[in-house]
Amino acid sequence: MKNLDYGIIGNCKSAALVSKTGSIDWCCLPHFNSAGVFAKLLDEKIGGSFSVDVTDDYTINQEYLWQTNIVSTVYDNGEHAFQLIDFMPRYLREDGSYYSPPDIIRFFRLLKGKPVLKVKYDPRLDFSREKTYSDNHRNYIKSFTQDGTYDSLFLYSSFDLDKILNYTEITLEENAYMLLGYHEKLITQNLDRSYLKFQRTKMYWMNWSEKTTKYSKYNNEILRSALVLKALSFEKSGAVLAAATTSLPETLGEERNWDYRFCWIRDASMVIKVMAGLGHTKSASDFLQFIINLIPHKDEKIQIMYGINGEKDLTEHILTHLDGYKGSKPVRTGNAAYIQKQNDIYGILMEVIYQQFIQFETSLENSEELWTIVRGIVKIVEEHWMKPDKGIWELRTEDRHFVFSKLLCWVAVDRAIKIGEILRKGINEENWIALRTEIHEDIYKNGWNDEIGAYTQSYGSKDLDASTLLMEQYGFINARDPRFVSTVKATEKELCQDGLMYRYKNQDDFGKPTSSFTICSFWFIDSLFKIGERKKAKEMFDQLLSYSNHLGLFSEDIDFETKRLLGNFPQAYSHLALIETAANFSRGLLPEEDLWTNN
Repeated sequence: MKNLDYGIIGNCKSAALVSKTGSIDWCCLPHFNSAGVFAKLLDEKIGGSFSVDVTDDYTINQEYLWQTNIVSTVYDNGEHAFQLIDFMPRYLREDGSYYSPPDIIRFFRLLKGKPVLKVKYDPRLDFSREKTYSDNHRNYIKSFTQDGTYDSLFLYSSFDLDKILNYTEITLEENAYMLLGYHEKLITQNLDRSYLKFQRTKMYWMNWSEKTTKYSKYNNEILRSALVLKALSFEKSGAVLAAATTSLPETLGEERNWDYRFCWIRDASMVIKVMAGLGHTKSASDFLQFIINLIPHKDEKIQIMYGINGEKDLTEHILTHLDGYKGSKPVRTGNAAYIQKQNDIYGILMEVIYQQFIQFETSLENSEELWTIVRGIVKIVEEHWMKPDKGIWELRTEDRHFVFSKLLCWVAVDRAIKIGEILRKGINEENWIALRTEIHEDIYKNGWNDEIGAYTQSYGSKDLDASTLLMEQYGFINARDPRFVSTVKATEKELCQDGLMYRYKNQDDFGKPTSSFTICSFWFIDSLFKIGERKKAKEMFDQLLSYSNHLGLFSEDIDFETKRLLGNFPQAYSHLALIETAANFSRGLLPEEDLWTNN
């Protein structure tokens, strides 16, 4: 495929990507961060996939079932037709817990005629490090490894199992199912049981969607993005993944390939803030508990990212035997960025804690734990805000005094003061107020470049950075402030190309960036809207939405020339920014008479 034309299915334990022709080309089991069982996405020859193949006379159309994370693919040649429904089971049990096993169910619904198809079942366990064997055990196909780390997989089906193993034609004369499970099933599997799981899972997603805040404009796009963010949430711990994949390159043929199957404090905090705004308060409280569990000691430092179970060691490894997406090497597991120092995470985390206090009820015990964390964060900021760091974009070379990092240190102290006002009935820490003023004055003086007429990427630099567009959103500056308007205009001139934004243009560890960072395009559109250029912002937003894939999903990056989706997929960052921008259009933050311009 020439694009990331995939739909994500998942159950808040793991996820899989289904191609627009019905091939599962990516899945890690039993959890998001496990080794791949299907990874054709990263190596077309040995990665492994699970496809449903028909002859060329069939047209194939794919969509999500309404308000769900269930993918429907319809195959139709005029005389014969069937629907393939792909999902991972998730629904509420009678005891209040969720049934969400490491399973994929593929339900075949006969629509007309007698369609003929083939099933190519080619699992490659442990990212294909060792050979995977598959045997017919009468009731199921067992796939397993013999060398290296042992692993296994079980496939149940109403189809003839030998026809699946031998890639033989199958005539669909009635509804059928296939169930792929990481564990052997103790209860006999059949069509009725799979159909019941389908109906229960569909009802779960529809109920979840119904609880999502509705908007007058772009509601479908907002809901689809919310469903993506939910699919990237790990139920067990409350963590939120940056994306479901590893090593999808920011630019084809380059080395900017990272493992995003982890929880970045920054990304997850932004996601949770958005989800709470959409009415999903449990996600916010679960993530806060995840953070509380990570910081058991008052002197423990916060990492920029963790494993989905709170793992702190995310050592990076290279899978040299895999070719990479479209030949883009290396393929990585783990992420060396976990050891980096990024001072912006404190402000973003503090913002989420602040939102928790002003929007939701908290118990005394929870409030006391959070207050301890708040005080600890301010102490860290006080000690480190003036020091250089790696910044939001995780540059792996020299540390710099990034404006965004300083901005978020200011946010951390500002929100801590406001939290203190809530909890302590207006009693403020005077030294915190002084610290907030000190950081604000430092950014105002050193982050601004008179020659460029903008806040720049770092102190003393002439380079521009899309992250400075968030200064208004975090309350550091007003949208009407001439400095902010000038920064938006200068950033557009320098970083905008054909309606898409660079993060920055200056050289980094791997040279000059060559693709657009999707979240930055949303940030720019949002900034245009806020300074009054509504018509232009709306046109750019509609154009950007047209670059999503056929199911409305975005990856991390977009190629400037071809508009091809690049980078890890689907990307939480991109979808949270879509929601924020679309919600602003729907809310209409500025009254018409306040617009500075009519364009």
